[in-house]
Amino acid sequence: MRFQGNYYVSESAIIGRNVKIGQNAIIHENVEIGDDSIICENCIIGEPESESYYNGHYKNPRTVIGRNSLIRSGTIIYSGSIFGEHFTTGNMASIRENSKFGKNCVVGTQCDIQGDVVFGDYCRLNSHIQISKKCIFGNFVFIYPFVVFTNDPHPPSNQLIGSNVKDFSQIGAGSVILPGIIIGKHSFIGANSLVNKNVDDFELHSGNPAVKICKVYYVWSKENKRPHYPWPYNFDRGLPWEGKSFDDWLKTEEGQRYA
Repeated sequence: MRFQGNYYVSESAIIGRNVKIGQNAIIHENVEIGDDSIICENCIIGEPESESYYNGHYKNPRTVIGRNSLIRSGTIIYSGSIFGEHFTTGNMASIRENSKFGKNCVVGTQCDIQGDVVFGDYCRLNSHIQISKKCIFGNFVFIYPFVVFTNDPHPPSNQLIGSNVKDFSQIGAGSVILPGIIIGKHSFIGANSLVNKNVDDFELHSGNPAVKICKVYYVWSKENKRPHYPWPYNFDRGLPWEGKSFDDWLKTEEGQRYA
């Protein structure tokens, strides 16, 4: 464990081997940080829920950050959240309580995750994204800048309905997803779309309101002179099938878990 400058680490926190902690970081009670992780300057890990200010018997829920994670400066992670190995944030991300992320996920700069959400493995969130409570995401879901997921069908109300995005789907920049929407696997939402209806597997939807344009197979790459979607056949940077074909990877023991 390596500390750099001023910091606070609770006596109940469990810090793995070769962890680096930057200046002014705060590691609250009941936090676990896996081996070889980096917590940068001015981060807060395990931020207590608001109840802690009023309840003298409050006990901070367990917060876990998997090994080889990188939490960049200014990030706040609330208590009760669980992150798999190789988790990465951009600067000043805010992740509220009871968020669950699988392995190899990225949450970009100034993202606002409202808590009570679930992400699978290898999800990538670009910068300035807002995810409302109760949303569920599969594996290999990519979300681009300024996307907003909403959850209140008649604001303001006490009814929160999260959306469900299936494996390998892409959500284009500036899109707004209304409450309770189901977006099927390998689907593609065009930039600046307002999605108010469910999207089936392998479909491209775009517009305000979004409508079905076509099956994704008809979106061609001028560079490769073939269909660009499903995208794993044309993009592999930083992904488990990098350097091999997507089909060959799907036949491996790891790939079978996502097939």
